[in-house]
Amino acid sequence: MADFQIGMQIEAEHMQNIFGSHDAYIKQIEDDLHVVITDRNGEVRISGEQAAVNKAAKLVNELVELSRRGNRIQEQNVSYALELSREGDDDALLEMDSACICHTISGKPIKPKTLGQKKYIEAITDKMIVFGLGPAGTGKTYLAMAMAITAFRNHEVERIILTRPAIEAGEKLGFLPGDLQSKVDPYLRPLYDALYQIMGAESFQKNMEKGLIEVAPLAYMRGRTLDNAYIILDEAQNTTPAQMKMFLTRIGFGSKVIVTGDSSQKDLAAGVQSGLDVAERVLGKISDIAFIRLTSRDVVRHPLVQKIVKAYDDYESRSNSRQARSVRREEARPRRNSTPFRK
Repeated sequence: MADFQIGMQIEAEHMQNIFGSHDAYIKQIEDDLHVVITDRNGEVRISGEQAAVNKAAKLVNELVELSRRGNRIQEQNVSYALELSREGDDDALLEMDSACICHTISGKPIKPKTLGQKKYIEAITDKMIVFGLGPAGTGKTYLAMAMAITAFRNHEVERIILTRPAIEAGEKLGFLPGDLQSKVDPYLRPLYDALYQIMGAESFQKNMEKGLIEVAPLAYMRGRTLDNAYIILDEAQNTTPAQMKMFLTRIGFGSKVIVTGDSSQKDLAAGVQSGLDVAERVLGKISDIAFIRLTSRDVVRHPLVQKIVKAYDDYESRSNSRQARSVRREEARPRRNSTPFRK
């Protein structure tokens, strides 16, 4: 059967963005959909099986539209667009691009880049308390910070409070040199990085001096009531159940809370239960609390990171399955009577 072919006109200013360096993105589409894509004097021709050509044409059109909206096309965009195409959810890419949260200090828009991230943002908008669970690189903390800063700028809250357990220091910071801020800064650096990028160092410093932005270890939340605030607890897998309960009961009127964590990255001492795991079991059915689970599919760092996260997920899943089978076999094994023999 002869190859089916579609021709498309693409503006020259978008061509390099769509094709990528050394045509890397087009090659990725060709390899995945088994089509041939060529550029003839500004006309892009796609040939192959009709169904595959139609899919490729729709995907290229979506990438062109993203480019027209001012986006710099990246490998993650192409990989995720292909994944959505395989699942028949072709329109989701442009839909996600419309959901801009805010802009960084350099003018870069912050938007959800996966369906999981979009669901996370929607939950933050709708619910009072949201738990964002998932591996590194899924944007849990960064998107939470963007939502907090947007709410603060729109005067929806009076202040932003960012906290995380300083587990590496055992929360016993008195032995470290310097004042409180210099003691906890190394453990809170990821939060500062996001604040500087979104808000700008000068604006952040000014609001921090006014007490409108507070970055502090979890231990310093004890005994407080936090009204009209946007509160983010990061690295929540390193809380104990008592710390998590303490934190959640600090919440006052007019506040919104986001708790982020990755249960596979606990730094707690052996045998210590994670407050995040307990919270998921205890609070899962309360209506104004949402638990959003992000996966390796939502990793928006280098595609290799996505593959690494998935490989570890698969390995841990197999290990857990083997362990469960071993426990079941042990339980099913007949036990000898341990009553001592008497003459």
